[in-house]
Amino acid sequence: MGFLIRLVIGALALWITTLVVPGIELTGRSTLDNALTVLVVAFIFGVVNAVLKPIIHVVGCVFYVLTLGLFALVVNALLFLLTDWIAHVFDLPFSIDGFWPAFYGAIVMAVVSWLLGVVWPGRSER
Repeated sequence: MGFLIRLVIGALALWITTLVVPGIELTGRSTLDNALTVLVVAFIFGVVNAVLKPIIHVVGCVFYVLTLGLFALVVNALLFLLTDWIAHVFDLPFSIDGFWPAFYGAIVMAVVSWLLGVVWPGRSER
């Protein structure tokens, strides 16, 4: 159940990000197409973060320390761009137009995901 809650939160955060950040677009033909795309891309983003982020933290810990954690913003943007590339491999109607939209989109996704996680009922019960 926790996985589904995290997936829905990620999908809502991604949808809000596509509305707020110029350069991140859903180009599906219908609302249902866009909804399914958001769910699949949120799943891809979750898998990319779960697999690669711990490895990057270990390998790049010096950069995190030297930049006082600001390097995490760049890493999140690059992981978001990787998600875009994987979405294109699966021919999903989702696109990011470069590094800066990915940078701002990763920030918006993180903030919105955190806010939704705070207000979502039952999220803190483990």
